[in-house]
Amino acid sequence: MGVVTKEVKSMSQEEILAFEQSGEVTIATHLLKLSDIKVIRDFKRPDGLTEKEIDAAGDGDVLVILDLRLDNSLIEAAVAREVVNRIQKLRKRVALEPTDLVEVYFESLDEKSTLQDILNSQENYIKDAVGSPFLPSTMMPQNSVVLGEESFHGIYDFSFAIYLARPALVFESAAILTLYEGNKQFARGLEIYMLSRDHSNLKLEFQKGNGKMTVDCIENQPSVDVVLGQHVFLAVGDYFSRTKTH
Repeated sequence: MGVVTKEVKSMSQEEILAFEQSGEVTIATHLLKLSDIKVIRDFKRPDGLTEKEIDAAGDGDVLVILDLRLDNSLIEAAVAREVVNRIQKLRKRVALEPTDLVEVYFESLDEKSTLQDILNSQENYIKDAVGSPFLPSTMMPQNSVVLGEESFHGIYDFSFAIYLARPALVFESAAILTLYEGNKQFARGLEIYMLSRDHSNLKLEFQKGNGKMTVDCIENQPSVDVVLGQHVFLAVGDYFSRTKTH
């Protein structure tokens, strides 16, 4: 049996796989079955890698190999989770209810950073988690009402600030100017009027008008039909999403 034992130990990986599939193998005129040969799986770590980078465990029959190295996608997902966690804690700190709608702005505090690229790659996850797009702070209108803000340092070596603000109107100034045939005074009057309106009531009025409302109450100005998404947006996030698709 010494010859058989030697031949069994020298079987290649392909021969072992074929043996496991067929259930038998002939070696030195001896027909051996699965009950005669026990295949034990072991793991040899590649040169240059440590157990903190790749490891394995098994019972001889089953071997599980774990690649413990972090790749870019894992790092990006981890950073996004940390950002969402900070947003949720900030919402709680300023006593917001889960149903309260706010816009979330972000500002990198690092001189040179890849954080914006990471957040862009995780945009859908963040939007689904916080209920609104994650907006660059440069898009925050001057009339925004900031409900809370906080700076964070050392989050995966990144530093950034987060701002929570009430939804703010965004005007398409060129489109509004066209409504009044180029009259800048009338266009500005319309913007001032809409900014003076309660945001919730304004939203309700657009809903009742299927995305359109008639403004005929501004003194010494002609009546105009204002179209949502064409002349005005009810939130910076709506404007941001619209411009990204065009």
